[in-house]
Amino acid sequence: MAPAVSDSEETAPGSAPTRAPGRSGPSKKRTLLAEQELRLLSTLVLLLGVGLFLALPFVLSIGSVVFLPVVTALVLTVILSPLADKLNGWGLPNALASVAALMFFFAILVLALALILQPAVALFDDVPAMAQGVMARFGELRERFAWIATLNEQLAALMNSNGSREVVLAAPSLLEQVAFATPSLILETILTLLMAYFMIEARVRLRQRLLFGRASFGTSIKAARVIREVQDRVAAYILTVGWINALVGVVVALGAWALGVDAPIMWGGLAALLNFLPYVGPIVMIALLGLFGIGTTDTILLGLVPALAYLALHTIEANLVTPSILGARFTMNPVLILIALSYFTWIWGVFGALLSVPILLMVTAFFDHVGRPNLVGFIFGEPLFQTPLIEDAEGSAEETRPA
Repeated sequence: MAPAVSDSEETAPGSAPTRAPGRSGPSKKRTLLAEQELRLLSTLVLLLGVGLFLALPFVLSIGSVVFLPVVTALVLTVILSPLADKLNGWGLPNALASVAALMFFFAILVLALALILQPAVALFDDVPAMAQGVMARFGELRERFAWIATLNEQLAALMNSNGSREVVLAAPSLLEQVAFATPSLILETILTLLMAYFMIEARVRLRQRLLFGRASFGTSIKAARVIREVQDRVAAYILTVGWINALVGVVVALGAWALGVDAPIMWGGLAALLNFLPYVGPIVMIALLGLFGIGTTDTILLGLVPALAYLALHTIEANLVTPSILGARFTMNPVLILIALSYFTWIWGVFGALLSVPILLMVTAFFDHVGRPNLVGFIFGEPLFQTPLIEDAEGSAEETRPA
């Protein structure tokens, strides 16, 4: 007896047999074309990113009068928005909460600068004597290593043996540089404060537009997550590091007072501010303490005691205290920190160095949500970006969408 054949398995006479699913040639071609298009788009994005990374310093440096206040105001907005939200939750109007948050930050900055500058002005008259003391100590070292000076003289004689002439250009004095820079600094400060106020005041409208102005509800959820993560991460980092640096400043001030160093409050405030600059700030602090100690003591070893004490304190703080408090959430690659520090210092000088870590935090928090670029895997054929968060956002949107 022949087996029964279902209707779905019957084929008309002369017709081709039905092809098994999963072996369709057109669908496989479409998949390959989609992968090629995605790789081509990823290549264009990568080339565009590299081009922007190389060209951006020249644009930002030339237009620093415009771009530096904008970036500074953006960083201040991210840092001060949680404080403005809290003040607004306590019943203060949005405009007054924005002004209060900005004035609170400005008051702390002025207080820190006053603690540093007031003793520094008092010590300004002693700078020539300290410079002579430093020269005397280095003169003693020069006598002990006279053979190095002899070698330098021989090298200088060889370099000048061709009879070439030296042309010395007169550089502007320090007072002239300060006089030229003061109007620009005042203008940039006013622009920064005004833009920071308007950005902080408009934060609620911006959130509403991002949440409810998108066509896809999943996109709105993702945008809200990104904004909240960037804001919380940068604000929490600045607040935590600020408390750590304040404690470092207190310890340095007490240590300077115990060692008999002049103006201990100035050294404490300077240590707190310079500690915001990773790696570079502590090096500058060690150099300043060393020069000050050498210029005010009788021997070099005695003058290096404050610098060595600060070095020990910084070693404990940077390797034990700060990592244990910040945790893995705020731990960043030291190479990325140094690249950001040198990159923005090259563009904007000291202000760029101060903004480098907050900018790096904002960028890393953003890429944590949209997906970090897989540069090594992209070379071997993998996608440049892994985007599972889009599906997660859409899935959470479907869960939260009312029935």
